Amino acid sequence: MTRTLTLLCLWAAISLLTGLWLGQTSGWAMFGLGLLVPVMLHAIQQARIARWVNDISRPPPASVGLWDPVLAPIYRTLRSNRRELARLRQHVQGLLQAAEAFPDGALTLNARMELTWCNQPARKHLGLQPSADLGYSIFNVLRVPEFARYARQKSWPAPLLIRTHGSIEPRSLLVQMSRYGLGQYLIVTRDVTQMQRLETMRKDFVANVSHELRTPLTVLSGFLETLKDSPPDELDEARRAHFLTLMHEQATRMQATVADLLTLSALESAPDARGKTVPIANMIHQAIEQAQALSQHTHTFHTHIDATLELIGVAPELNSAVSNLITNAVHYTPPEGEITVTWQANDDGSASFSVTDTGIGIASQDIPRLTERFYRADKGRSRETGGTGLGLAITRHVALRHHAELSIRSRLGEGSCFTLLFPAERIVTGKSADLPNTR
Repeated sequence: MTRTLTLLCLWAAISLLTGLWLGQTSGWAMFGLGLLVPVMLHAIQQARIARWVNDISRPPPASVGLWDPVLAPIYRTLRSNRRELARLRQHVQGLLQAAEAFPDGALTLNARMELTWCNQPARKHLGLQPSADLGYSIFNVLRVPEFARYARQKSWPAPLLIRTHGSIEPRSLLVQMSRYGLGQYLIVTRDVTQMQRLETMRKDFVANVSHELRTPLTVLSGFLETLKDSPPDELDEARRAHFLTLMHEQATRMQATVADLLTLSALESAPDARGKTVPIANMIHQAIEQAQALSQHTHTFHTHIDATLELIGVAPELNSAVSNLITNAVHYTPPEGEITVTWQANDDGSASFSVTDTGIGIASQDIPRLTERFYRADKGRSRETGGTGLGLAITRHVALRHHAELSIRSRLGEGSCFTLLFPAERIVTGKSADLPNTR
């Protein structure tokens, strides 16, 4: 700036001397022109600076005279600030992406508890729509009375469990609220629907196991007390034998329940069954022979079994699933009823094992729960047949371990059809085996 000022003073002095040398009139004209030129240059430079100020993202204009020493540090500072802002924007963007990837829901509220931001899990948990809900009070967005009372507390030492009714199914959410920043609020939501469902199943399972074992234990205890407290000559041999028979039946029932529980536990511990090639056609016919003996040949069996189809799997598990389905058909089909057993290949290379009966059928509301442990659609009939209530649960786990699908079709009073669909990679075409005629 000092250099520029010196040059301007030198220009004015030269103009003045030139004007004096040329004469009084010409001298003053020359002197005025000498003063006018720097002013015009200054105006041009000022216009260039004004244009730059309107768009400071560009470098400042080159050579603006007195303004060069001023604009250079300003531009360096602006450029440094832009780099810092870009770095901060990138950092904030990374934080937002991390928040979107977070498995729990997150919402931020301003001091008036109006929604300012939410991530994808929160939108899913609470059915939020940012375009419509941002800027509105959280009490208008989340209309749950328990939450309204919770949010208006002065502190939130523990999360709140709420239940929302989504478009597909109800959800159980843990909601934790806290303060952050200057009068702002953070809400974290966690979907515990599955945990609540598992806890309910655990409680039901413990209650059912206790009930299933308590009943035969009560019977055994009662008979034992009777035998213990009765004089030797009070019970005749026939009555004593009857008591012992009933006690044996109850003990056998408990053994069957415990055995099925151990089987179910073993199936759940390993998600996949490699196994070997199993001649399942022979296995099916053996299960049918046992079922005919159980029914005392009061049912008519029809079979459609492809003896050339074999299955890769674990033989004891497959035998359990096959026997359970055929035995259930016998238990729930009245005498003179018909049972059809099919083992055939499908067009896509998969194979289906199905058991169809003309029995009592199953109500539609019971079908989704049939594979739950100890669930019985007809409790009285199940106890008469001596079932443990675990057969279909075992069958479902065998299907899962063999990558198969268990489907159930039934109508009350019109019979049922249980089908195991095995994928093509588990099917092996072997030699035809000699099978007995069970028709």
